[in-house]
Amino acid sequence: MAEAEIGMDMETLFETSPEHKELFHRIRSFCLALPGTSERESHGAPSFFIDGKKCFAQYRVNHHGDGRIALWCSAPPGMQSVLTESAPDRYFVPPYVGHHGWIGLRLDRGAEWEEIAGVLEDAYLSKAPKKYRKPPG
Repeated sequence: MAEAEIGMDMETLFETSPEHKELFHRIRSFCLALPGTSERESHGAPSFFIDGKKCFAQYRVNHHGDGRIALWCSAPPGMQSVLTESAPDRYFVPPYVGHHGWIGLRLDRGAEWEEIAGVLEDAYLSKAPKKYRKPPG
């Protein structure tokens, strides 16, 4: 999967890359299947919330011309440094939310679905109230 071109937006990306469109829809379906979640645009990006209040993930394409196709996600304490130091080719500290411990996961660098789903699940659990963190059954 290629990096976003200068000036590329989400609509252009999806027109030129069916793989990225499919991946976004898979991300959306995964997030919206979690208890209490919803989606709305926030700060110019599709964003996923818990109970309409707490954002846990955003899908970003070429944010301010950075050339990245990425997820910005909340993360458990300490995870940001572990991931950005162990895999700097895929993980980064996103602007604006990085100081809150969020991570950026590049979707244009070959991340596998299991890794993406794991990051999204950790993001959700790091923000979810106890009523949604109960084990199933």
